[in-house]
Amino acid sequence: MGRVDYYRDPQAPPPNSLVAAASAVVTDEQGRIVLHRRTDNRLWALPGGTMELGESLADTVIREVREETGLDVEPRYVIGVYSDPQHVFAYDDGEVRQEYSVCVACRLTGGSLAVSDESTEFATFAREQIENLPMHERIRVRILDFLAGERGAVR
Repeated sequence: MGRVDYYRDPQAPPPNSLVAAASAVVTDEQGRIVLHRRTDNRLWALPGGTMELGESLADTVIREVREETGLDVEPRYVIGVYSDPQHVFAYDDGEVRQEYSVCVACRLTGGSLAVSDESTEFATFAREQIENLPMHERIRVRILDFLAGERGAVR
């Protein structure tokens, strides 16, 4: 299903649903952050997605990281909760979603990187490489919070 990402756009349609989501900052043994390049907007992003009924936050993080990257992770702590009513996603089926997303720091425990239908490529990035990567500012703030040692930020 296709989507259009609107942020601070006066042309954005009004949201008609509110959805819980999770994203993950996954680090490897060298402390590099695993990112994927999204197929829909070609920007670098954290793995993550929508929470399903019956799932805990940890379950959502583990499932989404595995689905989008092929990696297995152990959720460690909440970096922050991110919500912005000026950021909505319009889907082909008419849903216009406002999300609130909990970002979780994760330790890599196994698996192998595998490109999913949501990604064109994967890479790991050191702290100093993050600043110049093309990514949505709502993703960048999560990574910067992680790098600053934030726990429980509300943004």
